[in-house]
Amino acid sequence: MTEPLSNIVRPLTLETPAEHPFAEFVRILGKGKRGARGLSREEARAAMTLLLEGKVEDTQLGAFLMLLRHKEESAEELAGFTEALRAHLQAPAIAVDLDWPSYAGKKRHLPWYLLAVKCLAASGVRILMHGGGAHTAGRLYTEQLLELLAIPLCRDWATVGQALDTQQLAFFPLQDWAPQLQRMIDLRNTLGLRSPIHSLARVLNPLAARCGLQSIFHPGYQAVHREASRLLGDHALVIKGDGGEIEVNPDVTSHLYGAAAGEAWDEEWPALSAQRHVKPTSLQPQHLLAVWRGEAEDSYGELAVVATMALALRGLGQGREQAFAQARAYWRARNPSI
Repeated sequence: MTEPLSNIVRPLTLETPAEHPFAEFVRILGKGKRGARGLSREEARAAMTLLLEGKVEDTQLGAFLMLLRHKEESAEELAGFTEALRAHLQAPAIAVDLDWPSYAGKKRHLPWYLLAVKCLAASGVRILMHGGGAHTAGRLYTEQLLELLAIPLCRDWATVGQALDTQQLAFFPLQDWAPQLQRMIDLRNTLGLRSPIHSLARVLNPLAARCGLQSIFHPGYQAVHREASRLLGDHALVIKGDGGEIEVNPDVTSHLYGAAAGEAWDEEWPALSAQRHVKPTSLQPQHLLAVWRGEAEDSYGELAVVATMALALRGLGQGREQAFAQARAYWRARNPSI
């Protein structure tokens, strides 16, 4: 007869157990008000390498993510994390003009950026989109509209290359190329807070696109992301996009945070509308199709589409006026069939 576990006497611990290799990084972040500090770029790279290799306990992962979240991630940490991911990923050489992360979802306006993406791609701009799934209730995500808008869903790098060659556009879910990061994002509803991985995913630019576009909604983070991209030597353009997606809100002034050739630059774009548009009472994805086909008009949506295309073209090196003129021409010349 097996003895009940409650009656089993465990031996005393007489030798100090070896410390887990990842414990160092949790300690750096969590060692009290006076002892805690941020990670250096090298420490961040080492920590993320262990995470990507699956050498971290779940308790350590949760503590690490929430300590970072509470502290707020630095540019050096984001750069180090990104370097680790790129080294681990070893992505193939596929030419891309724009890296377009889409992780926030929309809740107040339709995702007009998707029409901007389609119009740019139809005009010859090669775009890689990636996202982390529908992780927050009440939002409309890119993944939910891929079929409706005929955006190619790719599940491996070979298919990404084929889609870019034939349609200049590919959507590659994070779960298929960085499942470890997807798992961390999915902890959002377990931990009750977003983790720094939501921010990190926007910096990754896995195919070293000519320009990485980023949208950061929370004030103060835009400059941090721009600095992370600058440290990495990336060409990047960061804005506070509508709802956290890469979409210019035509009703407000937009601040552009750019990085190119190791230098930072800034630019202000004025609002495009004299007064704010009324937000829709509900989000109807079919309305996107109707506007694309010319069957319906939407002042806010069409301004957002043109301005978002202009933003992308600005990131690719065009001046503001030239970018807007080109964007308007692309929109007028679009093929209404989808």
